Amino acid sequence: MARENRRAVKCPQVVRELKRDAFGRVELLDGPLGQCVRRVADGSRLPGTRFLAHRFLARERRALERVAEAGAGASRGVACVLDRPDHARVPSLDGRSPRSSEVLVRTWIEGVPLWQTEALPEDFFERLEDLVRDLHAAGVCHNDLHKEPNLLVGSDGRPAVLDFQLASVHRRFGRTWRVRAEEDLRHVEKHRDRYLRATGRRGETRVARKRSLVARLWMLFGKPVYNLVVRRALAREDGEPRRPADGPWPSWTPSIGPSRAPRAGSSSRGDRRPPTGSTRDGTARPPTVASGGGAP
Repeated sequence: MARENRRAVKCPQVVRELKRDAFGRVELLDGPLGQCVRRVADGSRLPGTRFLAHRFLARERRALERVAEAGAGASRGVACVLDRPDHARVPSLDGRSPRSSEVLVRTWIEGVPLWQTEALPEDFFERLEDLVRDLHAAGVCHNDLHKEPNLLVGSDGRPAVLDFQLASVHRRFGRTWRVRAEEDLRHVEKHRDRYLRATGRRGETRVARKRSLVARLWMLFGKPVYNLVVRRALAREDGEPRRPADGPWPSWTPSIGPSRAPRAGSSSRGDRRPPTGSTRDGTARPPTVASGGGAP
């Protein structure tokens, strides 16, 4: 059970610990300015975890700042970094005050994790794909969308994406960007097809994307080593919470529709292939990764 502080909020303080692992913890703070989330990247007793935690924190900060710079299209459904020094040094529930250099404070997004939601708009995964494509257009690849806890169903039914610790920021839209973008979209389609099949809507599933070469190599050589470290060195089970195969599965609610007009040059969902090249100011125009199948 998450630890929680229920004292009356008169100044910034930690009210709940949302998550803890070998690389640090994630906390919910409340105060006069409202709720926000604080990631503390202080590692653990295991050698090297603090160094890795700092690296992950820097990646998340860079990705969130890049998304915010890109504008409304990419920033909807993604938290924003907050400049709140008074929140950085607030003691945690264990009484320790983190170092400011090991802290990232971001906005709180109201919602329910995908694996726990009881209702889902019929076009939720289409809206999630739109959001992920906007991230890609901003030069950001999430690289960790296979975990259901990283996907949030907002209070308005719209998707949100969390945990950018493994995200990558790309200045150029080359092969590395394309491979990682394809992997992001493959995971979106994997979640979509799993939920549709489980709720008896098999006819609306799409043709599965193939894993990239990097992903196949990871499954063959990297994942076994990762599991060994997680299960033996860290003494915990691999994986994040996931909706059980036997449910309960969410009920479908009416579609919410797109929150904005399609990007210039985009077409139907089955053929999103605008021409690539350069914009009038000479900067690179991101190519759009094609969808994996026909319209639902």
